[in-house]
Amino acid sequence: MRIDVGNGLDFIGDIHACYDEFLELLSKLGYQKNDNGLYTHPNGRKIVSLGDVMSRGPESIKCMMFFLEHVKAGLAYMIDSNHGWKIARWLDGRKVQLRHGDENVEIEFMEYEKKYGKQKTETLKKKFKTLLMESPSHYIFTQNNKDKVVCTHAGIKDEYIGKENSQIKNFCRYGDVSGMDETGKPIRKDWFKEHKGDLLIIWGHDPKPEPLIVNNTINIDQGVVFGGKLTAYRYPEQEFIFVEAAKNYSGREIDNPITKH
Repeated sequence: MRIDVGNGLDFIGDIHACYDEFLELLSKLGYQKNDNGLYTHPNGRKIVSLGDVMSRGPESIKCMMFFLEHVKAGLAYMIDSNHGWKIARWLDGRKVQLRHGDENVEIEFMEYEKKYGKQKTETLKKKFKTLLMESPSHYIFTQNNKDKVVCTHAGIKDEYIGKENSQIKNFCRYGDVSGMDETGKPIRKDWFKEHKGDLLIIWGHDPKPEPLIVNNTINIDQGVVFGGKLTAYRYPEQEFIFVEAAKNYSGREIDNPITKH
């Protein structure tokens, strides 16, 4: 769970299958495609995904394939997330309701099977399932053997950092949820207001028009799939890099989390 910062890290907010914007962001960050089709950085930097690389948007399989290949090659890290966990269970054959954009993943796989056949599709599904099931709830990045940065999907309590169990996994996937409102949407509590100390926590999940910086925590989900932008946070430089969405892929015009602010 603890990894050295090394030559630098690029934390990427929720991609949500916006593959073209993701590749554009990698280009802005200086990543280049090598002869093996993998994206590497000339300075040896690595990519850290905050999860939700799939669902809602148009290219879930391409996004999951990217992280399957780059995590295996040691060029990227990816953490667990609410959409990732839902898709992992679906790929495992469990009964789950595919909604809130997760149904797009099933549609993509149906088209994939038509093109490549059942055997190749099942093989790919198993690889994706393993990747998603094995993703940790959070990573801790260190410099000179000191904890510096924590990345998680939806949030984490200070006392959870460095530990792992089902309760912690669920908190990191969904945040501090105290129930549902009359429309069925989660009521989220501001866990980040309780964070103390110098450890930087980088998270996503809850789309904000601009990065939200509170108590040494940074939200970098700027709602690219809702027509916002895809965000990278460069560390240790502490710089934000953005790519604007080509369009609103979500189909949500009313109650859009980016435009309603």
